[in-house]
Amino acid sequence: MSIFDHVQHRFERTLQEEMSLQEYLELCRNDPAAYASASERMLKAIGEPEVIDTAKNPRLSRIFSNKLIRRYPAFAEFHGMEEAIEQIVSYFRHASQGLEERKQILYLLGPVGGGKSSIAERLKALMEQIPFYAIKDSPVHESPLGLFSAEEDGDTLESEYNIPKRYMRSVMSPWAAKRLREYGGDISRFQVVKVYPSRLNQIAISKTEPGDENNQDISSLVGKVDIRKLELFSQDDPDAYSFSGGLCRANQGLMEFVEMFKAPIKVLHPLLTATQEGNYNPTEGMGAIPFDGVILAHSNESEWQQFRNNRNNEAFLDRVYIVKVPYSLRVSEEMKIYEKLLQHSSLSQAPCAPDTLRMLAQFSVLSRLKEPENSSIYSKMRIYDGQNLKDTDPRARSIQEYRDAAGVDEGMEGLSTRFAFKILSKVFNFDSSEVAANPVHLLYVLEQRLEQEQLPREVHDRYLRFIKEYLAPRYVDFIGKEIQTAYLESYSEYGQNIFDRYVTYADFWIQDQEFRDPETGELLDRQALNEELEKIEKPAGISNPKDFRHEVVNFVLRARAQNDGLNPGWQSYEKLKGVIEHKMFANTEELLPVISFNAKASNDDRRKHEDFVDRMVARGYTEKQVRLLSEWYLRVRKSQ
Repeated sequence: MSIFDHVQHRFERTLQEEMSLQEYLELCRNDPAAYASASERMLKAIGEPEVIDTAKNPRLSRIFSNKLIRRYPAFAEFHGMEEAIEQIVSYFRHASQGLEERKQILYLLGPVGGGKSSIAERLKALMEQIPFYAIKDSPVHESPLGLFSAEEDGDTLESEYNIPKRYMRSVMSPWAAKRLREYGGDISRFQVVKVYPSRLNQIAISKTEPGDENNQDISSLVGKVDIRKLELFSQDDPDAYSFSGGLCRANQGLMEFVEMFKAPIKVLHPLLTATQEGNYNPTEGMGAIPFDGVILAHSNESEWQQFRNNRNNEAFLDRVYIVKVPYSLRVSEEMKIYEKLLQHSSLSQAPCAPDTLRMLAQFSVLSRLKEPENSSIYSKMRIYDGQNLKDTDPRARSIQEYRDAAGVDEGMEGLSTRFAFKILSKVFNFDSSEVAANPVHLLYVLEQRLEQEQLPREVHDRYLRFIKEYLAPRYVDFIGKEIQTAYLESYSEYGQNIFDRYVTYADFWIQDQEFRDPETGELLDRQALNEELEKIEKPAGISNPKDFRHEVVNFVLRARAQNDGLNPGWQSYEKLKGVIEHKMFANTEELLPVISFNAKASNDDRRKHEDFVDRMVARGYTEKQVRLLSEWYLRVRKSQ
């Protein structure tokens, strides 16, 4: 199908289908979707979730405490927002069941750049997917069921057409009431149309923004008289009225109110009757206008706190369903957000050195976390990301202990994803000759930006401490490991020898037996075995060697059973692999001739250097970055 056919098909799919009122009622008899509420249609558009048993995934089990969690494909791009999304879906589920949420405003509360507007846009896009039925030509797209009286016609409609009474709560609009008078009470003259909601045409979807305190009135929500029509109709005639307000356009759909609590309180009053009673009054002396839809509002916490603290607003407070949308507190999810933003830009193909996005995500998350007592904030960040620190930081708490101590507002302050992406943009364009990003430039740009932001001194020093104390030193270790791994990739036999020796020593140490080296004949008692094991463990910072040794030996014994009695490869067990790499990389002096970019003394050194650069490029670096990062690493190591 060509692009032209595709657009034509999409246009034809959303064309209105017309039918008589009798045909509509017959449709209702067999298809509940014909009279479904906006919340029910939203639930259908969201679809069924993917249920994940976190107990089966070690990382997720630590984050979610082995609970079953639901992830919705419709919100797949909203990384790390499982809790907020589940609350939103719960709102629509309860509203569709006719519970109290049906009368409440869905209110997204969160810091700037936290994703509130993106969620609102996704909900509006989902609303467009499922059609609804309305009276033809009705300026407020009202339900045909509004033509009937719930008290007088409800029992008949329920018994003959299977329409539950609770779906007949909307009133007839002034426009429909006038048509009914013109038809002499013959409702069969009304036609019904099947309509698809549309953001473009403001059909069942609208967006309202707060105006100036002095000039905004309720007409932005309820519409107003069209003065051009007063020559033909009286001022209180529905045909003289412009049903252009947000509530008018969003009936049977969704109205988004941006920064709602910045609007004057007088403007918000129609929302109370619209949500509670299913109708609201126009600006003229006409009858009430029906509203059977969802009101979605969002604003920052400062506006909400100011609004909540004003006792004059108490009528609103009980009618708001709050969903907190905090910043992401998981580094892995924050990285996915950056990757998504990069994919939607021209930088999607630009080189990005390993650990760049992770370092930026770590900095962002650290800025959002509350400092824990008697524990490192860096460890807290890693625990939140689902890492197991049992062997590396015995002072680290469980994720629940950290959350309980931090309180419910954690993640509502700190640096926004928007701020982080602006930093990333500068890093990619830092070098005038190459559009690419690397952590060394990121560290520099971060420090420069912190100076320019004019943050409070305490906050500035705290953020600078994150860079100096956590990010930079750990990047020295990371890039050192990258460089040394690229250099030592041909040294797999050396790594395997260390692995085999460690497993043998640990096995004999656990069994409390002496070990005789078959090559040298040297006899090692338990104390000597312990010393040999510690030579490998200590550089890697293993804090609980006893448990670590048992864990490694158990792993190897299981692997041998499946591998004809042979030891597995030294890189097969991630924890021990890291320990061995620390042992292998303890000495950097012998690397200098190979990784430095100075003139080479011999062809052999030049060949090794070229092989090293090739391996680094294969790991995700550009040649220019290999030089920059290698020289930076050697410079830092020399100064230490």
